[in-house]
Amino acid sequence: MKLLAVGDIKANGQREVFFEMNGQLRSLFVRDNSVSADSIKFHPKAVKGLKGSIGAPMPGTVIDIKVKPGDIIKKGDPLVVLSAMKMETVVKSPVEGKVTKIAIQNGQKLEGDDLLLEID
Repeated sequence: MKLLAVGDIKANGQREVFFEMNGQLRSLFVRDNSVSADSIKFHPKAVKGLKGSIGAPMPGTVIDIKVKPGDIIKKGDPLVVLSAMKMETVVKSPVEGKVTKIAIQNGQKLEGDDLLLEID
C-alpha cells in the first residue's frame, strides 16, 4: 500500500485519504483526531430559495472573480470562474442587483453549494 495524498479537513472533522493498493487508486474518509472541534472551519452554504444567495454549482477551485462588492450587475453577467478537472465553468448571475458580499478568494477550493457571493 502506498499513501498518495491527504485532503483538507471537512466540517465533520474527517479527511479524505488517497492511496494505492494492488495498483488500484482508492480513497476513504478518516476522522482526524489531531484537530479540535473549534479549529474546524467550513465555508458557508448558499441559502436555497434566496435568489441573491449564489452558490457553487459544483466542487472546484476559484480561478477568477469577475465582480467586487458594490458592482451593479444584470442577469446573465459573469460572476466567478471555477475550475474542476481541468475544465472551467463561468457562474453567471441569475438575478439583477448589487453585489453586497464576496465570500470567496482566488485559489480557494469549494464544494457544491458553497456560498460564492450575495446580491441584493
